[in-house]
Amino acid sequence: MEAQAARAGSRGSHWRHALESRRVLAILLIAPAVVFMVLVVGVPFVWAIYLSFTDAIGGSLSGNWVGFDNFASAWQDDNFRRALRNTFIFTLGSQAIVLVGAAVLSNFLVRDFRGKWIVRFLVVLPWAAPVVLSTITWLWLFDSLYSVANWTLARLHLDNALVWLLGAVNLEEGAQVPLQWLGRPNLALLAITVVHAWRILPFAVVIFIAGRASIPTEVEDASKIDGATGVKKLWYVDIPLQLPIALVAVLFGIVFTAADFGVVYILTHGGPFNATQVLPTWAYAIGIDSGSLGEGAAISLFLFPLLVVVSIGMLFFARRAQVS
Repeated sequence: MEAQAARAGSRGSHWRHALESRRVLAILLIAPAVVFMVLVVGVPFVWAIYLSFTDAIGGSLSGNWVGFDNFASAWQDDNFRRALRNTFIFTLGSQAIVLVGAAVLSNFLVRDFRGKWIVRFLVVLPWAAPVVLSTITWLWLFDSLYSVANWTLARLHLDNALVWLLGAVNLEEGAQVPLQWLGRPNLALLAITVVHAWRILPFAVVIFIAGRASIPTEVEDASKIDGATGVKKLWYVDIPLQLPIALVAVLFGIVFTAADFGVVYILTHGGPFNATQVLPTWAYAIGIDSGSLGEGAAISLFLFPLLVVVSIGMLFFARRAQVS
């Protein structure tokens, strides 16, 4: 009996020591995340690759092998090329707005002033609010008849000036008051870009504030002694020191934006006349609405090389920021 109890105790001690081992514990802790990613991301992604080489249609998850015909057919489509161009404009334009806005807001929000936490809450709110709810609100703001944006511009006497500016930069020929934000191609593209930038701006602001917190106080004191304040301090001190972290924010933003579906679909459904289609919405229109699963999967995979390059850059700069 004593020998059996000793063997049972040794087995229990062995398992206890095994669970306390760093190697075993690391595997147990990361296993749920790996299983989740494989089931939710890996399996659909591999299936999409398979479908892109077939003529699968709606209602069937298989089809005849057609090779690269779906990719060639998509590339020859004018609507696809317009969606690809819009994806780059939508992504780069929104990230430019986010980068400038986050730099300015973070510089303001680190200061001490009355109501600081309320302002911070309002800045973070667009990121925390459900995308459908916030985008429907913008849909009302850009309404063709009851647009709050047009009403505000009219009360500030800026509507005619904006129309003149839009005509000066050839953004929209024949623009007139009231502006049809979602009814004219270029204005609609501008609208979805601004709305998406508004949504992801809080994420970049939080990263910028964290980056500012990592700046040594000696640097802040030296910049004050040298007389660097306001824009000069932001340009010559803050931005260079925050550049690695800022690049991480931009790279994350590119991934979020290039794969975004909700904002464009809710605001314009890709219209008017497919003028605001981006690759995710065009893939949905072809693969789901039209029932051509194979071609829709091929369209969605055109984003993959771009996102791979961005993801590699994101990991590189994240490691660099952590080391620094």
